[in-house]
Amino acid sequence: MKTIQLLNYERDRWIAGDGNFADIASAIDGSVIARTGSSGLDFGAMLSHARDVGGPALRAMTFHQRARMIKGLGLAIMERKAELYALNPLTGATRKDGWIDIEGGAMTLLSFSSKGRRELPDAHVLLDGDVEQLSKTGSFIGQHIYTPLHGAAVHINAFNFPVWGMLEKLAPTLLAGMPAIVKPASSTAYLCEAAFRVMVETGLLPPGAIQLIVGGVGDLFDHLGGQDVVSFTGSASTALKLKSHPVVQRESVKFVAEQDSLNASVLGPDAGPDTPEFDLFVKEVVNEMTVKAGQKCTAIRRAMAPAEFLDALEGAIRDRLAKTTVGDPREEASRMGALVSCAQRDDVRAQVKKLVASGARIVAGDPDASAGPDGGAFMQPILLRADDPWHSSAVHDVEAFGPVSTIMPYRDLADAVALANRGMGSLVLSLFSFSADAARDFIQGAAAFHGRMLVINRDNFKESTGHGSPLPVLVHGGPGRAGGSEEMGGIRGVKHYMQRTAIQSTPAMIAAISEQYIPGGPKNFITDAHPFRKRMSELAIGDTLKTASRIVTVADIEHFAEFTGDNFYAHMDEEAAKASPIFDGRVAHGYLILSFAAGLFVDPDPGPVLANTGLEDLRFLTPLYPGDAMRVELTVRSKSLKSEDTGVVRWAVEIFNQKDELVATYDLLTENLP
Repeated sequence: MKTIQLLNYERDRWIAGDGNFADIASAIDGSVIARTGSSGLDFGAMLSHARDVGGPALRAMTFHQRARMIKGLGLAIMERKAELYALNPLTGATRKDGWIDIEGGAMTLLSFSSKGRRELPDAHVLLDGDVEQLSKTGSFIGQHIYTPLHGAAVHINAFNFPVWGMLEKLAPTLLAGMPAIVKPASSTAYLCEAAFRVMVETGLLPPGAIQLIVGGVGDLFDHLGGQDVVSFTGSASTALKLKSHPVVQRESVKFVAEQDSLNASVLGPDAGPDTPEFDLFVKEVVNEMTVKAGQKCTAIRRAMAPAEFLDALEGAIRDRLAKTTVGDPREEASRMGALVSCAQRDDVRAQVKKLVASGARIVAGDPDASAGPDGGAFMQPILLRADDPWHSSAVHDVEAFGPVSTIMPYRDLADAVALANRGMGSLVLSLFSFSADAARDFIQGAAAFHGRMLVINRDNFKESTGHGSPLPVLVHGGPGRAGGSEEMGGIRGVKHYMQRTAIQSTPAMIAAISEQYIPGGPKNFITDAHPFRKRMSELAIGDTLKTASRIVTVADIEHFAEFTGDNFYAHMDEEAAKASPIFDGRVAHGYLILSFAAGLFVDPDPGPVLANTGLEDLRFLTPLYPGDAMRVELTVRSKSLKSEDTGVVRWAVEIFNQKDELVATYDLLTENLP
């Protein structure tokens, strides 16, 4: 194929470097397939462009507008995925590997778009927690909020997932309202550049929102500031070098690191060779060794089993590996492709030698044997065995980033916990067990050392996403050796690119700042039409319906008790209720109050309100006695778009008695026509 000249996307223009290009070789046969370079770029100007042009444009959009933009990017990747699949084999990846990278990346964008529209307000500010009362009358309150940082996010990505690795960082960054500069690993930059080009060509991104560096970063770090974020995926040594940069230290630049991780998978003490869990464990270990040729930050590097099961485990894994065909990833028969480069293959061989020198022995595969077409970065899967894992220190310290895993024994569950934690922090740990007691003891003992943990067994394996699959809705990251940071995790990941600030003022001021109704804030009492007669787009934050009053009688209480069967003493026994330290006599049922409240504010006819979908944060504050009156104020608190056809309105419901005392409060969720 013709050699591709990769281009940088600098300040909304595609440009090549001014020389000093580097060649990128095909993983299949070593031929030159692309040239890359970034010398001559003005990295300081790129950061300024992101901050001064991209940032203001993104911050001018609401969360929902940014979510819809991200959805468009994900759909564009899916529509043009054939272009990306055409380049995918050159990285050494099979079609299955490419699905994880390409379509998995697009689905991550779509997931964040959906989360943004469902869980974030159609506003510019995100509330964090409830109002804090700071004064007796409520005129002075506190509220934590999140707003986008005013810098740029620098994304430094690894070679193994050039599309997904870019998109899993871009999704929360753009949803937060922060521009990004993407720096892919050079060895697979051609696939990243192709996906990046697809997004630019949608026309959905405002100027300055994203930029791309396909070579070195030059003096980029010299221009970072306290509002910038660096999100890094790669080796611990490189992460340490970047985190130690004097500007990063001086300016307290936020640094998110996802780095080396010796992930473990543990066969439970109940999962002997005759159990489904044993077979599932074998299948998963082999899968994690061979998918992406083991070049996954979440791959199983340490497979632990009860000592009495280790021989059977070795034989089962060895037999399954023997059925794995290594070869040209373009061939349908190939179960495993190549490593990303010959240099990477040689590095893996060197790490295997360290493991052997530390006491492990190879029980399947030959790291030096030829595999696949000549000139390619092919390697057989290598299974090692460490019979004394407490003295074979390298198995807990050395990561061979390829198709390599080490099996090792444990004595009992406490020993398994200690061995798993010996890795000093990992991205993921899995346990294959059908015992709830074993799962409880193991997770509680090991969770502090691992970012994600899953228990797999016969009941969930068919629907499980597996050991090595990071998910957009769950955090991806881990403590210690794994970098000490988190990515994704739904809206949690968005907050990494925002600043949490404590605001103190009146409810009215904070409502204006946040663009959402705050209890005690101003209300717009509407009289033109019932709010249930209005579409979501016709409702304004703070719109309030004030209902008529209704007197609650003893007959009401007794009828409700008879109808529901709720004869709790506080509702039915006057003397017992008076003897209570909190009541002065019989009181109305809480659920009677809620039912009567609905009767006061619900408009019964079909209309834009489709359904009541939930009730949250219910509080009963003042007892309602027979003869008391109750009324409701129903206020639009926030709005979010669930889909193109429906939205969710969050209503603040406040129930008052005849003395204007709050009887109860809660949030009502309704599904509405947009």
